[in-house]
Amino acid sequence: MAGEALTPTSYIQHHLHNLTVGHGSPWALHLDTIATSVLMGLVMVFAFWLATRKATAGVPGKWQAFVEICLEFVDRQAKDTYHGTSKLVTPIAITIFFWILLMNLIKMIPADFIAMPLEALGVPYWKPVPTADVNATLGMSISVFFLMLFFSLRAKGIGGFTKEFLTAPFGKWMLPFNLILNIVEWLSKPISLAMRLFGNMFGGEIVFLLIWVLGGAGIAGALAGGVFGFGWMLFHLLVIPLQAFIFMMLSIVYLSLSEDAH
Repeated sequence: MAGEALTPTSYIQHHLHNLTVGHGSPWALHLDTIATSVLMGLVMVFAFWLATRKATAGVPGKWQAFVEICLEFVDRQAKDTYHGTSKLVTPIAITIFFWILLMNLIKMIPADFIAMPLEALGVPYWKPVPTADVNATLGMSISVFFLMLFFSLRAKGIGGFTKEFLTAPFGKWMLPFNLILNIVEWLSKPISLAMRLFGNMFGGEIVFLLIWVLGGAGIAGALAGGVFGFGWMLFHLLVIPLQAFIFMMLSIVYLSLSEDAH
C-alpha cells in the first residue's frame, strides 16, 4: 500500500491481512503464517542444538544451564499432570510450549518493523504473529486432538474406546445421549484450545496496532502511545509465556484424560 494515505482503520486492516495464496478457495494458504511458524520451529531446534553441542556433565555453560532449567520445568509440569506411562508426553509438552512461546514473542516486534521492509521488496501483506491466525491455532489443536485419539486407542483398544464412547456416562440404555455428549466433549476440547490462544493473541495484536496509530496523532499522541505501548508491552511479557503454558498444560490434561476409563 505504498503511496496511499492510510486511515487508522485501513492501517489496522492492512496489518491484520495475511499473505494468501488461493484466496477464496477452500485450499487457501496463509504463506506468512506458514513461513513464520516454520522459522520459529527451526529457531527452537537450533537453540536446543546449541545447548547440546557442547553439553558437559560438569559445570554447564550459561546457555546450557538456561535450557536445562527450562526443560526441567516443562518436564516436571508434564510428569505432575500426566498420569500415564508414555515417554512421548514430555517431548510433546516441550515442543508445544517453546514453539508457541517463540511464535508469541514476535508480538514484541512492532508490526511496521517487519511489514515495511517486506513491502519495499514487493510483499504487499505480512501478518507476523502466527498465533494471531486462527488457522495456525486450529492446526495445532487438531494435532492435539489426533494425539488424544492415539493415546486413547492405545490405552483402551478399539473395542474399549468404542464401548466407552457409546455407553459412558449414562449406561448402554442411553446410547443416543451418550453419543451426542461424547461427540460434543471431544470436539469442544480442540476448538476451545485453539480459540483461547487465538483470541488472546489476536486481541493483543489489535491493541498494539491501536496504540501505534495513537502514536501518530501529534506530540501528545506520541507521548500517550509511548506510555500505553510500554505498559501493554510489559503486560504482554506475562501474557506471552502464560498462553504458551496454558496451551501446553491443557494439552497434557487432555492426553491424560483420554487414557482414563469413565
